[in-house]
Amino acid sequence: MRNLILVGPMGAGKSTIGRLLAKELRLPFKDSDKEIEQRTGADIPWIFDVEGEQGFREREQAVIAELCDVDGMVLATGGGAVMRVENRVALRRGGHVVYLHASVEQQVDRTSRDRNRPLLRAVDPGKVLAELLAVRDPLYREIADVVVETDERPPRLVVQEILERLEALSPR
Repeated sequence: MRNLILVGPMGAGKSTIGRLLAKELRLPFKDSDKEIEQRTGADIPWIFDVEGEQGFREREQAVIAELCDVDGMVLATGGGAVMRVENRVALRRGGHVVYLHASVEQQVDRTSRDRNRPLLRAVDPGKVLAELLAVRDPLYREIADVVVETDERPPRLVVQEILERLEALSPR
């Protein structure tokens, strides 16, 4: 069984939907950001503060490469994982990639109370999210086998659509 890899912006539902998919498929669930936190013993904002975004991205690249070499899991990635070409190559090689697309408005709504997102420490988080999506959306689409909209949709409905779309991709 290859991996099922979720990519997309902050607030798209990668962790929530990933956990539900893993349960449905009876597979382990991994979140690349949580893996980084567990391995370093520090949270993402602390890593950003101490090592900068560059330091965090180095750690992220190593974790993604390692996780993509294992088969049979559902993997949720951080929103910026696609920024490095090495990550995009590893993710494509690592399994079926599902891009969970969310509008900027939905992202703002879902992330507004989360203090664990260093890139959103801004006067206008909506502007930051729009700028990030403009750059990252083509990269998500470049590696995605399937694109699924998550706006205003219950996670279980999104999971069902992902399973149906992946089934259609599988050779009989």
